[in-house]
Amino acid sequence: MTAEILCVGSLKERYWRDAVAEYTKRLSGYCRTQIREVPDERTPEGGMSDRERSAVLAREGDRLRRLMGESRTGTHRIALCIGGRRYSSEEWATHLSSLMGSGTSHLQFVIGGSLGLDEALVRETDEQMSFSDFTFPHQM
Repeated sequence: MTAEILCVGSLKERYWRDAVAEYTKRLSGYCRTQIREVPDERTPEGGMSDRERSAVLAREGDRLRRLMGESRTGTHRIALCIGGRRYSSEEWATHLSSLMGSGTSHLQFVIGGSLGLDEALVRETDEQMSFSDFTFPHQM
């Protein structure tokens, strides 16, 4: 099993990068993990119109889409977004087992930037998942 994280932006602080390295190491006994980042789009100071916001999301979505590549057998794409389904640990384990039993060998978790994910890109994923109603900045 490969778990691939496709995300907008990158972790700048060393302690966050160290944490990612530690969790990647812990996961290595269960799956191969890849993290692929695309640059976030610069946003104007002082807010944006809905049109500007949509344009930023579309450009970030295009970058993520290129990382996602062509749909291939065995790949299951999951958009991480507020409106997605929440799983308990037990439900997630059951769901993951079901995916693996049906031939899934590659998970792609798609994570947006500070504005979220482009809705068109979300519709292209196989499912939407949420960890919480909270949104967390890249730098907490």
